[in-house]
Amino acid sequence: MSIYNYKRRPTSVTTVGNTAIGGTNPIRVQSMTNTSTNDTEACVRQALRIAEAGGELVRLTTQGVREAANMANIKNGLDEADCNVPLVADVHFNPKAAFMAATTCDKVRINPGNFVDAARTFVKLTYSDSEYKDEIEKIRQTLVPFLETCKAHRTAIRLGVNHGSLSDRIMSRYGDTPEGMVESVMEYLRICRENDFNDIVISIKASNVVVMVETVRLLVRTMSQEDMHYPLHLGVTEAGDGEDGRIKSAVGIGTLLAEGIGDTIRVSLSEPPENEIPVAVALRDYITGRADHSPVVEPQTESVTPTRRMAIANAPLQLHNVPLVDGLDFNIADIPHITVDASGPIQEIFDGYAILIHSDNANNVGEIASWLERYYRQGGNAQAIIRLTYTDQEPDLVRLKASADFGALLLNGYGNAISLDAPALTPEENARLCLAILQACRLRITKTEYIACPSCGRTLFDLPTALHKVREATSHLKNLKIGVMGCIVNGPGEMADADYGYVGAGPDKVSLYKGKELVIKNIPADDALEALIELIKINGDWQDR
Repeated sequence: MSIYNYKRRPTSVTTVGNTAIGGTNPIRVQSMTNTSTNDTEACVRQALRIAEAGGELVRLTTQGVREAANMANIKNGLDEADCNVPLVADVHFNPKAAFMAATTCDKVRINPGNFVDAARTFVKLTYSDSEYKDEIEKIRQTLVPFLETCKAHRTAIRLGVNHGSLSDRIMSRYGDTPEGMVESVMEYLRICRENDFNDIVISIKASNVVVMVETVRLLVRTMSQEDMHYPLHLGVTEAGDGEDGRIKSAVGIGTLLAEGIGDTIRVSLSEPPENEIPVAVALRDYITGRADHSPVVEPQTESVTPTRRMAIANAPLQLHNVPLVDGLDFNIADIPHITVDASGPIQEIFDGYAILIHSDNANNVGEIASWLERYYRQGGNAQAIIRLTYTDQEPDLVRLKASADFGALLLNGYGNAISLDAPALTPEENARLCLAILQACRLRITKTEYIACPSCGRTLFDLPTALHKVREATSHLKNLKIGVMGCIVNGPGEMADADYGYVGAGPDKVSLYKGKELVIKNIPADDALEALIELIKINGDWQDR
């Protein structure tokens, strides 16, 4: 795949109910309910809202056999409402629930991290090669009968790996790495192929956007080496809510879509699930709209991993090793610069100047990346200020587009500074957006980051309200990451990247973490915020406003 010219990755086709994913089919958008799967009426109502908003698949949590069996009633309720949106069961820890769901649903999501392996406990395990093979055989013994059940009922499978729920077995051999995440799914894919089961969609997610993008790219390369071409589901898990949740999702999903990767997407927000659909649709349509763009010159040789040019003697920008923001850290009019159209030739080295580079190509990201890549390869060393212009009148659409475009360039190593030209935003909104994009790319941390799940039927407390209260109390803190999670499926794992965690432990019960360590267990939700603040204070990370 090319980061310069947009073309979708060729894949096989997986049919889920009446919806085909992959191949030349449109990129599908989907969401997940947050109602109890045993509450048929509530699930039907929410699924209808998702479908009415444009959702093409609806996923529901199926913790146990009872929930999996009730999916049949939910499907009947949707049929009565003349809605044939495919239903996907989300299974963790419980193969019996997966077997039942295969008889009641159009697709079953299983997590390789906990379908056969025990729940993650962060324990270091040691295996000889023969013992490791025995563990793979245990997977085969459970997975193959499940595949046969799915074949019999024409049920598709999603193999859904999450950074937060890798098994201790995988962690012990590969570490908490993209390679471990990829191997976790490849173990299952090889067994599926051995048994001629190909109705598969794959997701491989993380709350860290950089990890998510790097891991999906590695998965594509690894599958290609083994002649596998399954469709992919994209998402940034635990992205949070509001502006930040949308920015993180657009940076991660948008970067991969721009490279032609991705066949179905979910924008995970800690909000009502129907809110996710318009965001996903707008992002999909924006990226796929560049399909017929003017061709971009491809650099003649494969790129080495791009390295951002940060420390340059006598350069116009004093970078301090982080990308800067025009209008906040400097003003472009005050520094020596040359304006460059990325569609033009590379004629000069521009020593002593910064390059202010822009593009009018429908694939502006690809054209800017190509120009800069070719410029650096021929010896250029000027700092690059990337300017992107958006004439849209709707601020939310500007945020989505700018996040996807700047994110793709920054994550690929291009740009010493960014300049956003967007009349729909005030100067304050412009600066806030640019800083949020840099933070999503893990290039510059300027505020508290919240790792928050969208909640689902497993969540036993009011997560959106809890997230709002946690943010209200802690948003003034600097350089902290706080996880607000609905349950233990991904909570402790995704929060391994967080400084503090607030995790649902039961009906209106919350457990608090410091990093991976469980510090306070099963306290009433009404007392949890005060206890979290006290925990932050005890550890010396609290600052008064």
